[in-house]
Amino acid sequence: MEKRYSQMTQQELMSEIAQLKVKAQKAEQMGIINEYAVYERKMVMAQAYLMDPSAFKAGDTYEIRDSQEQFKISYMNGVFAWGYRNDSSEEEALPISLLGSKK
Repeated sequence: MEKRYSQMTQQELMSEIAQLKVKAQKAEQMGIINEYAVYERKMVMAQAYLMDPSAFKAGDTYEIRDSQEQFKISYMNGVFAWGYRNDSSEEEALPISLLGSKK
């Protein structure tokens, strides 16, 4: 049975990310876009568990990685930041690994 990311050590997480990267590259080369997207999302989640959630504060606004959008954090729940994208009225959760520089 596989471990959850939250139960893995830093070394195990880095190994998992490396394996997912190889799988994503193979899927991309074979043109299987859906499979590629799944591996990319798994990598983002694993990367979130390598980060320090206390570095992100409620009320702060961050850039969303690889995007022109901004995300204002309402509250933190583990490795997820809950809040609002740009001026949206719909609350959503993002893994902290998707957050870039603070605005």
